[in-house]
Amino acid sequence: MRYAEKIRMPHSPAARSAAAAGLALAVGLTATPALATPATRTAGTAAQSGLDRYYDQRLSWGTCAQSPDDTTGRDLDAAGVQCANVTVPLDYAAPRGRTITVAVSRLKATDTRHRIGAILLNNGGPGGTAVESPPVIRTAMKKVGARYDIVGFDPRFVGRSTPLDCGWPVSFPWFSAGAGRAGFDRHVALSKSLAAKCRATNASVLPHVTTRNTARDMDVIRGALGERKISYLGYSYGTYLGTVYTQMFPGRYDRVVLDGAIDPRAYGPRLLKDAVRENEQALSAWAVWAAGRHTTYGLGRTRTAVLATIDRVMAKAARGPLTVGTAPDIFRLDDTHIPTLLFMGVADDTDASRAFLAEQVSVLSKATKNQQSALSPKFTEQLRFALTGEGSASGSAQMAIICGDVPAPRNPELYWRDIERARAAHPLFGPLTENIGPCAFWNAPRENPTRIRHDAPALIVAATGDPRTTYRGSVALHDQLPSSRLLTLKGANRHALYGEYGNACVDGKVNRYLETGRLPGKDEVCGK
Repeated sequence: MRYAEKIRMPHSPAARSAAAAGLALAVGLTATPALATPATRTAGTAAQSGLDRYYDQRLSWGTCAQSPDDTTGRDLDAAGVQCANVTVPLDYAAPRGRTITVAVSRLKATDTRHRIGAILLNNGGPGGTAVESPPVIRTAMKKVGARYDIVGFDPRFVGRSTPLDCGWPVSFPWFSAGAGRAGFDRHVALSKSLAAKCRATNASVLPHVTTRNTARDMDVIRGALGERKISYLGYSYGTYLGTVYTQMFPGRYDRVVLDGAIDPRAYGPRLLKDAVRENEQALSAWAVWAAGRHTTYGLGRTRTAVLATIDRVMAKAARGPLTVGTAPDIFRLDDTHIPTLLFMGVADDTDASRAFLAEQVSVLSKATKNQQSALSPKFTEQLRFALTGEGSASGSAQMAIICGDVPAPRNPELYWRDIERARAAHPLFGPLTENIGPCAFWNAPRENPTRIRHDAPALIVAATGDPRTTYRGSVALHDQLPSSRLLTLKGANRHALYGEYGNACVDGKVNRYLETGRLPGKDEVCGK
């Protein structure tokens, strides 16, 4: 899941969206109910449950620009994308009650003679938007893109879809406990206050901000589009959403690509505690890269020296916050903030991302010597997002989804014990990934997490060094879905690949599947 990536504020699908990602294998799709008429819903089911008016709604497609200042909307309009709102029930158990809208965008197939169908997009998060993504994915799909209606949507309470905002003073509450108990206690108080703010401002909707309800919305979108089956491309958390859809609506999907997959058994508020090893490996690889560029960044001439620079930064920040930036953009960072920046920075092993992390560490290293330097616009934007309420809506929605899906332990002392145990072996990232969050103070979810009961023939795409949704998670999901195939990129410390990383082997194999609908006969491997 890309929840740990939210702070990067990126603009592409793979870079978008940071805190968290029993299932019994089973039976196959032979028990799928028959479909009705040119029917886009299971016969009788929608009518009997009162959902027919949602499945049968006619969408009003039009401009995507919502105002003169809506640059995203204007770009979509220029690319030939149209937008609409899909009406869905707030509570699927009470379909005649309150409704909300889900924003969708569509770039229609141009090769209508060979049209395959519609493909629905999710960029992860949770809480990531995808209304803006159809033109990007059309490019990634190359010639097969012309044969699909490419459909982006913002999940319920995200982006343009009846957005939720708890009015938080921070955009995303995912920080380290730091070196001692004081930092942990501050985070306990912060987490408790953020959960209380969401209850005070959005109590009526919080129980309905869940992945299972988003999957239900996806099926309504499928019906409103007039599609018997819909294809799907999901990154990171989007792989969990896609898996949930296959389990809730077997027989209603066509081609499914899950890029950077999550083991559904591990999904929840504490998902990233299992990714420490991969992040330490990614940080070590970055340190080798930075050492080779000591003349540019001044962080050390060897991997060991670069990592020692980080240790010095952390030790100084533990004694008191480091001041970075120049007026008017001045920020104070302590040892609870810096591990988050490092964790974000190693999610991508491209030169551009590594250079950005080196820039950040260089600024922090200079700050330990009271040397101030101007921040780049990108670093300033990142710190504003991390340390102010500028992105409160994004963080609020993300936490609401995670907390609404899977319960978290409620006793702060359990977290503290886990932090102390992790600290010895993982002093940098252990106190971050084991730390408490708002889910510890959230109301209990109304539904149990989704269990895998149906096989699903999906294409799972994964990098061996993925620092967010680990390769182990993709292997585990593959094991639970025997008809799936695993496409592995060896040697990359990268989260999310297709159309983003520039690996021709990965892109070509995904596009072949999207074109033919045939999975490879066996698992396949690509080289970096």
